[in-house]
Amino acid sequence: MSTASDNIDALVARSDDWRGAILAEARRAILEVDPSIVEEWKYMGAPVWSSSGTLIVGNIFATKVKLGFLWGASLPDPQSIFNGELGGNQRRSVEFVEGDAVPVGALQDLVREAIRHNREKNEARAASKRSRRSPAAG
Repeated sequence: MSTASDNIDALVARSDDWRGAILAEARRAILEVDPSIVEEWKYMGAPVWSSSGTLIVGNIFATKVKLGFLWGASLPDPQSIFNGELGGNQRRSVEFVEGDAVPVGALQDLVREAIRHNREKNEARAASKRSRRSPAAG
């Protein structure tokens, strides 16, 4: 049985042009950020990177490579690399076309912010559960 990492390796190998190279470079950059990042294979065949929840969903299309940040609208983007899904309340994406370079430092900054966001969201959820379980003050 193949692992998520095996499936991502196979996707990169099948995309033996600029798209596979972009995804491979982005993947390396993402995984370098934090050892807690886990690779998954979800959504009918897409690479997913998670830490305390979903961070990024990757997709290879005919004319672009897309890295969709699940909570991108909540993340600071000081280097303005988000260039897709800008109209919604939740998601943002970084989309690459042929000839683009991966802005490794800026991408890694976004990944760090996404991890921070997920951890804060989880801590707030846990605190809310704790407060609901404790008896009301008198």
